[in-house]
Amino acid sequence: MTPHPLPDSNPEAAPRRCGLVAIVGRPNVGKSTLLNALVGQKVSITSSKAQTTRHRITGIRTLAGEGPGTGTQFVFVDTPGFQTRHATALNRNLNRTVQSVLSDVDVVLFLVEAGKFTSDDAKVLALLPEHKPVILVANKLDEVPQREAMLPWLQQMQQRRGFTEFVPMSARRAADVQRLLGIVQPWLPLQPWFYEEDALTDRSERFLASEIIREKLFRLTGDELPYSCTVVLDQYAEEGRLRRISASIVVDRDAHKGMIIGAQGERLKRIGSEARQDLERLMDAKVFLELWVKVRSGWADSEEHLRSYGYE
Repeated sequence: MTPHPLPDSNPEAAPRRCGLVAIVGRPNVGKSTLLNALVGQKVSITSSKAQTTRHRITGIRTLAGEGPGTGTQFVFVDTPGFQTRHATALNRNLNRTVQSVLSDVDVVLFLVEAGKFTSDDAKVLALLPEHKPVILVANKLDEVPQREAMLPWLQQMQQRRGFTEFVPMSARRAADVQRLLGIVQPWLPLQPWFYEEDALTDRSERFLASEIIREKLFRLTGDELPYSCTVVLDQYAEEGRLRRISASIVVDRDAHKGMIIGAQGERLKRIGSEARQDLERLMDAKVFLELWVKVRSGWADSEEHLRSYGYE
């Protein structure tokens, strides 16, 4: 759903721009990394493992204008990578999320790796609505050995669709990120902002806590653990500058439980330690974190389990 604009405190001021911008692409193409760069702070988790993002994550970047009451608010939506290989209930849920996002937004950033276009990229491109402005973002430009090869690749891409703009970039370069913001800005509608000027995301601390634990889980298990695991918060309590968090890591098999716990529980301890440190930085508070590992066979193919674990 599109947020309702905030009431304009100064109706005679110069108009502001505000709009929804979807970041779409195949799994593991760098969408969450780009979202965090555009917002200027981590709001979406990143990992080398595909299918890391499972929810619609909204990140907000507000740039003040030259005069009072002016400026632009970018409301970026990071989506799951569209799933093409596994027909589980989880993946059907993720694909519904991508399609619902596309119907709401003002601009689409179609993210691909510079110089590459796979069959999975083509499946995502086929989903993009014809009537929306679509900006082709060629990410990971720093990994292209010969830049002159980009011109024929771009010509091939323009034959696939008439993109509104073409932006070669690296999401890790601040100058490239600023340039992309400037390109997106004119495509946003003239209307009041949806959120307060200092807002970074529409997600709660509770949600961000579960996501950061899941990020550490993926990063520290590498390719050993299948992506069919999730994190469920059992307790989240605020006591002044202290957060008490208890969470369960839910896996599909007993063998996966052993992978997460590790020898003498060392891997689970490290997951908890790194998650706690990130959470304390994010929340500017002391965090007491307890982690448990539970086996729920077949959870990723159960609509009932998915709803209970917070998947829309």
